Amino acid sequence: MQIKYSKLSPYKMKKLLRCFCEDLTATQTANLLQINRNTVNRYYRVFREKIAVYQEQLAQQQGFAGQIELDESYFGGKNKGGRGRGTAKTPAFGIFKRNGHVYTQVIKNASSQQIRPIIKRLVKPGSTVFTDKWHAYDGLVLNGYEHFRIDKKEGYSNKKGTHINGIESFWSFAKRRLLRFNGIAPRHFYLHLKECEFRFNERDDLYAKLLSIL
Repeated sequence: MQIKYSKLSPYKMKKLLRCFCEDLTATQTANLLQINRNTVNRYYRVFREKIAVYQEQLAQQQGFAGQIELDESYFGGKNKGGRGRGTAKTPAFGIFKRNGHVYTQVIKNASSQQIRPIIKRLVKPGSTVFTDKWHAYDGLVLNGYEHFRIDKKEGYSNKKGTHINGIESFWSFAKRRLLRFNGIAPRHFYLHLKECEFRFNERDDLYAKLLSIL
């Protein structure tokens, strides 16, 4: 673990990292370790920045292939504009490989102009993709994907076995976790979303993985 210009001892740094992995808030960690809360916040931000870079690089290097679920979701305030332009919430797009990892990206809106380039960049042709019936996913077969759709009004799965349960599971996890912060400033939301992504993907050995990327 290499944190430049760290004024904390290696022992305190490891304790701090353990608290982060245990998902303690900055206030809880500051009280537990007797460290200034602003100092904890500063290190937590460094951890999140490292996580975000790692997650982006991993997705770009490996891509997604096989059975892939695609979906968008909304975080924050009241959604006044629906799934398209004008929403007051913060929209995010997610890619989930079944029995694998999830990837997320903050988007301006849920239009095809925002979503389709991400799919084409990261999901390999020949993959089987599962989505709901939102129009932004129209025509994915023309990009070389086998495409199955679910009507969310009837649930997240149907009798044919088509479902997007994996990505919906991640959205539920992320929203439950972020509620504890009682609101996140828009400028910080991306880092918190990538942290949720990382925690979801690396839940079996979060501490070791975080150590390896710091």
